Amino acid sequence: MPTMHRRAFLATGSTALLTATGSAWAAYPDRPIKLIVPWAAGGSTDAIARAMAQRMSQTIGSPVIVDNRPGAAGMIGTDAAAKAAPDGYTIAIVELPHAIAPAVTAKLPYDLLRDFTPVTMIGTSPLVFFAGMDDDSKDFKTFIRTAAAKSAPPAIAHSGAGTVSHLAAELLASRTKIRFNMVPYRGSAPALTDVAAGTVAGHFATLASGSSLLGAHRIRPLLVTSTQRVNIPGLQNVPALAENGLKGLEIDQWWAMVAPATTPLDVIDKLRREAIAALDHPQVKERLSVLGVQMKGSTPGELRAFLRSEAERWQKAAHEIGLQPQ
Repeated sequence: MPTMHRRAFLATGSTALLTATGSAWAAYPDRPIKLIVPWAAGGSTDAIARAMAQRMSQTIGSPVIVDNRPGAAGMIGTDAAAKAAPDGYTIAIVELPHAIAPAVTAKLPYDLLRDFTPVTMIGTSPLVFFAGMDDDSKDFKTFIRTAAAKSAPPAIAHSGAGTVSHLAAELLASRTKIRFNMVPYRGSAPALTDVAAGTVAGHFATLASGSSLLGAHRIRPLLVTSTQRVNIPGLQNVPALAENGLKGLEIDQWWAMVAPATTPLDVIDKLRREAIAALDHPQVKERLSVLGVQMKGSTPGELRAFLRSEAERWQKAAHEIGLQPQ
C-alpha cells in the first residue's frame, strides 16, 4: 500500500475508533448497573443503597441493582468491586470501617485509595453513646462519674475488635482516664439489646442501629460524637462532645460511592450527577433522615482528600490505643 494511502487509512481508522469509543460512552448506560453493598441486607448501608438505587434507576436510563456481598467485615464485597471492570457498570458504597481497616487488618486484598475512583460523598451520621435507663445513666456526666467510682470496670459493648465502636470505646477510656471492660459482640443489635437489659453499661452506635430500642424507651442517648448538637429527629437534645469536656472523639459514620480505578471520568461525572440528584429527591431525603443520615454530596477530588485524611486519622488512633493489625 502506498505510504500516502496507508496514512490516510490509518487516520480514517483512528477517527472511526475515536468516534465508536465516544459513541459507546455517550450511550452509557445501556445495561443494568450493579451497586455493591459489602454488608448483609437490612442494615443502614443497605437501606441507603436501596433508596438511592431506586431513584437513580428512574433517571439514569438503566436499572441500578443492589448487590449485597457480605462477609469478612466488608472485605469480600469491597474486593469484588475493586476487581470489577472499570466500565461504570459496577459501583460500590464504602464507609467509615473501610478507612479503619488498613490500621487494623494486616493483609487487605485492596487499597481504598489506589483501587477506586471516588464518585461522591453520600452523607454522615454522628455516633451516639447509648446507655440503659437506670439513674446512673440519666446523663453522660453522671455516667462517667459513676463509672469512675466503681471498684470493677464497667462493661462497654463493641461490635468486634477493630470496629468503629471498639475504637470509639477505647478512645473514650483514653480521654476520660477510666478503665472499662471491653466486651465484643457480633454487631450493634445484640450489643444494644444487652445495654437495654443492663448486662453492659453502654455502646457506641448510629441512630439507625438504636432507633427501635430508643423509640421503645429501653435505651437512652447520652452523647453524640460531634462538636455541636445535631438537628436530627431524636437527637436534637442530646449533648455534644464539647458540652462534656471531651476533645478528639469526633467520629462520624459516613457513606460514599466509589467505582473501580480507571473508570472513565465522563462516566464518573454522570454517576456523580445522578447520585447527587437522587440525594436531593424528597423521598430519598425522607428515608435517609429517618436513619439519621445528614446528606452531603461532594466532588471526586473532595472525596479522595477526605478518604486519605480518614485513613491517616485512624492509623493514628489505632497507634494511640495500642491496636496492632491482625
